[in-house]
Order: sequence, then structure tokens, then C-alpha cells
Amino acid sequence: MSILRLAIPSPLRRLFDYLPPENVDEKMLSCLAAGTRIRVPFGKREVTAYLSEVTTHSGIANDQLRHAIEILDSQSLLPPTLLALSTWAAGYYLHPPGEVFPALFPKRLRDGKAHLRIGEPAWQLSDRGAGLPAGALGRSPRQSEALAVLQGGAPVAASALASAGISAAVMRSLREKGLAEACTLPRQARPPANREALDASAEQAAVIASVLAGGAGFACHLIEGVTGSGKTEIYLRLIAECLDRGKQALILIPEIGLTPQTLQRFEARFDADIALFHSGLSDAQRYQSWEAARSGLAHIVIGTRSAVFTPLANPGLIIVDEEHDNSFKQQDGFRYSGRDVAVKRGQIENCPVILGSATPSLESIHNATRGRYQHHLLTTRAGDASMPALAIVDTRKLPLRGGLSAAVLEQVEQTLDRGQQVLLFLNRRGYAPTLQCHDCGWTSQCSDCDTRMTVHRRQQRLRCHHCGAQSQLPAHCPNCNSRELVFLGLGTQQSEEFLRSHFAGRTLFRVDSDSMQGREAMASLVAEINRGDPCILLGTQMLTKGHHFPAVTLVAVIDADALLFSADFRGEERMAQLLTQVAGRAGRATEPGRVIVQSHYPDHPALLAFTEQSYAAHARVLLEQRLATGMPPAGQLALVRSDCSDATVGETFLHTLRQRAEPTMPAGAMLIGPLPAPMPRRAGKHRHQLLLHSKNRRSAQQAARLIVAEAEKLPLRHALKWTIDIDPQDLF
Repeated sequence: MSILRLAIPSPLRRLFDYLPPENVDEKMLSCLAAGTRIRVPFGKREVTAYLSEVTTHSGIANDQLRHAIEILDSQSLLPPTLLALSTWAAGYYLHPPGEVFPALFPKRLRDGKAHLRIGEPAWQLSDRGAGLPAGALGRSPRQSEALAVLQGGAPVAASALASAGISAAVMRSLREKGLAEACTLPRQARPPANREALDASAEQAAVIASVLAGGAGFACHLIEGVTGSGKTEIYLRLIAECLDRGKQALILIPEIGLTPQTLQRFEARFDADIALFHSGLSDAQRYQSWEAARSGLAHIVIGTRSAVFTPLANPGLIIVDEEHDNSFKQQDGFRYSGRDVAVKRGQIENCPVILGSATPSLESIHNATRGRYQHHLLTTRAGDASMPALAIVDTRKLPLRGGLSAAVLEQVEQTLDRGQQVLLFLNRRGYAPTLQCHDCGWTSQCSDCDTRMTVHRRQQRLRCHHCGAQSQLPAHCPNCNSRELVFLGLGTQQSEEFLRSHFAGRTLFRVDSDSMQGREAMASLVAEINRGDPCILLGTQMLTKGHHFPAVTLVAVIDADALLFSADFRGEERMAQLLTQVAGRAGRATEPGRVIVQSHYPDHPALLAFTEQSYAAHARVLLEQRLATGMPPAGQLALVRSDCSDATVGETFLHTLRQRAEPTMPAGAMLIGPLPAPMPRRAGKHRHQLLLHSKNRRSAQQAARLIVAEAEKLPLRHALKWTIDIDPQDLF
């Protein structure tokens, strides 16, 4: 007897065996392919499961197996290569396969609804309607006319029926009588066309030629180009070549805010169908994009992290722009790296992968230096643009207004007077990070997290930026009843308040996650900025990621000190990337750019490295330090986290896990902890972590599997949850 081995959405890291539905014969089962959706009973629920294989053996007696309810697809909707990718991802990230498979499907299909092809709504005769003679339903002239139109045999588009004067109500009446049924006319793919390209510089042309010389098979290329060097033009030319081969291109970008700008450039270059994937789309829009990509109707797919799992009919090229960006790492649930999965997908699909960045991750640089990736350099900006001049302003003993020194304010004024734009970078939203009582020292703490509530003065609210809790801004201290409440620290709203007063009459845009609400907010802002009128842009990291603002000639980092001191071993790398990226927004056109960094620590080695070395040179120094200590990318890390309402239970769980796993650890693998997480309590849960470190990736992966096996044997009390994060990005 055939057994269905299924992946079911659950936290269990295993597959489940079921008997086929009772009305399904063996011949149909022999045609089932992996990835087919099947509805099954699971506990007291019915869920959508995903077929792994049809087998004849089970470790459970047949009389103890439950029957599946319904086979939802006549054939798998996924290509075998994507199934292989999901199997690899579940194994590498040690995540339950039943929670990996759903990442391959849109919500409609995860919910078990029918698969619908993209096309034009149409109508056709049912079997009963096809048997009626001509002229039937003569007492209903409109229905009779509709039958006559459909009796030609082929489905008829709903729009054609409407043009003939046959309303939707008439067609519904025929359907209610069982004479007609709705259907879809499949949309026909159209050949893409490339529009005229920009002139390529000598460096750009050399990179393009080198990539194309590698052929259409798998190879990973790292394009390391200074900000404004024209990496996007290289992408566009490589995509044009991919489309000429009749293949599809997948482009991953780090943030939803980049989508409108990216889409605009691609639509200007290609007469092609482009599918988008990002969190701002409705479920229906995501389904349409998914089906267009799967069926081959979409020539180009652009999306954020999760788009890496989009099925493609003819994959030919994968591009990861701003590959260093931490947004490519999923931080909860299925904790995968979109960049790393993209590289593995290219290998499985046998197509080239392009990683591009002005500030590549040390992992990618390491892979390039060891010959795993082909390395391409762009050392100059495109066109007549030059790299911006850098300067540090020592803010010690200086009066600051809105966080800005007099020297920076003067530079802002002069830049605006020249009709140019200014970008002020402050990576802290809200009005102030802390509300404090001047009389007794009370501070506004979140009741559910070990952190302070941020002041949002305009809304008169205190908000926790970690769990989302909020409360009314108090008029007096809840501890001593004093009205001497003061704001400590600086946020974008506070700087905005000062700047609007100081530069009255000037245009100012605040760009952070509080101000950029709605699907079209960022697109509208970018369009407004790129009109070129003089203005001030004040914002967080949202402004630094790949945006092209030709009229920005002055960039000022308001508070570099917040970036200097990090307990995480990646802290200096991230600071160098962030400062380089924000500096790269200046002087991208013909006017020269200037970058000013304010700091109370002007002699800090990290700041000196930023001003005296290129990112490329500084990154090589940091890489040598990592190699010497065995930290990634030389070694590998994994992190086991516990979340529990009882702090003692969570910590004890990890202690027990370490005691059981440590004797079986392979050589070179070391366990550290358990220790409190960087934020010990978040959203009411106490958090601890156990760190696995190994200088050898093979031993690290073996050790991680052993840890997971031991953890699954331990009982869970007090609603304790544990997770494992392979290649974690945030440790401390």
C-alpha cells in the first residue's frame, strides 16, 4: 500500500506518514510529484501539507495511520530545483521542513484554495449546456443568444460577451442552470525587448565582459564598486543578455523602499513583464506575481528577501543588490539568509549569481579571496562624478542645537543657497530615546521589555520600539509626582522640530519608519526629491540603502558616536558599511560632494579608518582580524535561544542542553553560556542564549545537529520555546 510522506506546518523537525484519501487509486498516486499540496487532518485541525515522497514503508503500522482528506493539485506546482533548494534550506538551517515548504507558496495556496492560472475571465459551456440544441432557451432571448455564442466550442472572454451586449447577470443565470461555467483564457507570454542602454565606462565594460565570458552556467560573481560606480547599469546589461537567451532574471533588493526606484529604472530599460514581491503587496497581488513568475509570463522578478523562493519557469540569472545588508537575514521563524540561499539556488539552477555592493560583507570578500567567487572591482564613479570629501567635526565642548554644530548648520545654509540638497543622517527615530524625571531620576521603562520607552512628542505617546507597547506621555512623574520631566537623547523628530524653526521656509523631509507610512509613501518622496529642488533630507538608514539622489551634495552624520561602541564582533564592520553608504549619497552627479561626521571621539580608530582608508582597505584589515580569531567568516556560529515567561526555566533548559550535548561535541566545537540575551526580557518573555562556536564549518554543522537532537528530547515547561539560528547576525 502506498504511503504519503508529508511536510506539515508544525515546529516538529520531521515528516509525517499518511494513508492516501480513500477515493484515490494507486495509478493516480504513482503520478504524484514532490511538492503536491494535500489536505490532511492534523490533531483537531485540517491543514495543507506538502508531499515529500510516495513510499511503501512506514515506521507506524498502517492501522494507526490516518487517511489524507484530499489531493489538492493534479501535479506539483513547483519545479524540482526549488524543491531541492527547500530541502537543502531545511537541513542547513535545521528548521522544520513543514515550516520551510510554505515559504514557496502564496497565501491562497497555503490556505488550500484552488490554483488559478493568470488570464482573462471567460465563459464556456458545461457538459449539459453543450448538449442543448441551437435555439434553446428561446423564451429567454438574452440567455439563448449567449448559448449561441458559446456553442462555437471555444471559451469566450467575458469582455467579448459584454461587448456583444450580454451582461454578467445573464451569464450567472446560465451558470445557476448548470449550462455554463466560468473559466480563464490563459495569458500568452510576449517576447521582451531591450531599450537603448547607457554608455558603459571602461571598468563597467570590463566587468560585463568578464561575467559573460563565464557562460550561462553557475558561477558566483562579487561586484565590489564604490558608491555611484554604476553597478545597476551592469545589472541591466546582464539582464538584457539573460532575456535574449529566453531566460528569466531574479533580482533581490534589501528594502521595500528601493522597489519603486528599481522598478522605474527597469521599466525604462525593458519592454518586459516585471513581477514584484514585497510586504507592501496585497495577497492577491502576491499571488498574481507568483503565478506570473512560475508560468514564465514574468521576464523579470524583483523582490525583497522572501522572493528568493519564487518559482521560475526558466531561471537564467540571480542578482543580489546591496548583498551586505542585514535585511537579507530573516530574524525570526525560518531564520535563513536570502543572500546565501540565492547563491545555493544559483548552484542548483545552474545559472550565474551576481552579488553587488560598495561595502561587501566580510563573508563575501573572504569567499572572493579564496577563489570561491569571481571578484570584480569598480574603483571610480560613473560619468564625471567624483568621490566626496570627508571631514570630522569634534563636537566636544561645542553647543549643539537639534544635535547640529554651528559649523554644520552653516554648511547646510550655504548648500541650500546654492540650490542643492542636504542629507542629515540620524539613526534614531522618535523625539527622544528616554523620558526622565529631573527630581527623582525615574525613567520611562517598558513594562514588558528590558528597555526604555521612546518619546513621540507630536503624538504625545511613549512607545517601545521592540514590542510595540505604547502609553500616554505623562504630565508628571508617576514615581514622585514632579512635573520636571526632561527628554534625554536625540531622535529624528526632535531634530526636525529644530530644523523647521531654524530653516523656516525651507523644504524639509523626515524619512523614517514613522513618517513613511503607506505603500506609495517612499515612491512619492523619491519622485519629489529627484525633482532637484533644494531641500533637507533628515532620516535613518532608510535613506542610505542604494538611493540615487543626484542633487544631494552635502551629507552630515549627526551622531556618529552611537555607532562606535558595540559589543558585537561585527560592530566595526557594520559601522564602516553604514558610514560609507550614507557618505555615498553625496556628489553622485556633476557637483562635488562633501561629508561631515560629528563625533565626541574624533580620534577613534574606526573613524580615522573611515576618513583615511577606503572601505575596501579597511575591510581587508578587519578580515585579517577575524581570521586570526577564528570568527566568521573563518569559523561558524550557531545560537540556541530560549523564550519563557519564567526566567529560571529558560536558563535551566539551556544548562541541561549544554550538559547533555557537550560530551558529544566534535573536536573544535565549543559551547558558551547560557547567558542572558542582549535584551533579557522582551514582550514579557525572558530570553537566554547558548552560543556554539567552531573554527571549522564542518564540525560546527555537526555540533549544531547534535544540539538540536538533544534539545528535541528535553521536555518543555511553562510554554518554553527554543530556536536555533545558524549564522546569526546579532549576538550581543
